[in-house]
Amino acid sequence: MSRQASGLMAWVVQRATSVYLAIFLTYLLVHFVFNAPAGHAALVNWVAHPVVALSLLLFVPVLLAHAWVGIRDVLIDYVHNLGLRLGLLTLVAFTFIASGLWGIKAIITAGLWG
Repeated sequence: MSRQASGLMAWVVQRATSVYLAIFLTYLLVHFVFNAPAGHAALVNWVAHPVVALSLLLFVPVLLAHAWVGIRDVLIDYVHNLGLRLGLLTLVAFTFIASGLWGIKAIITAGLWG
């Protein structure tokens, strides 16, 4: 893949993920403003609903992909030392992987398959 095609792919990923994030976060805002759960049990029951759980499971990798493209571009543009840039990208990648696994585990534990 050429460098130009790589930039185009990053641009497409950033735009596609932003559409899902905007729609889903708007849904969450409206839902919690007009139908906030009364307590922890109500929240867990809401997350256990299959449509909500699948939407949340999709939200985690979409959010991480969106953040990865943004942070990667900032580091590529502003960190000129190759070793430092590679180290920071590695640190961010491991942090995102750990965060994603933790988020998915939390959603699954909330009741969809647990």
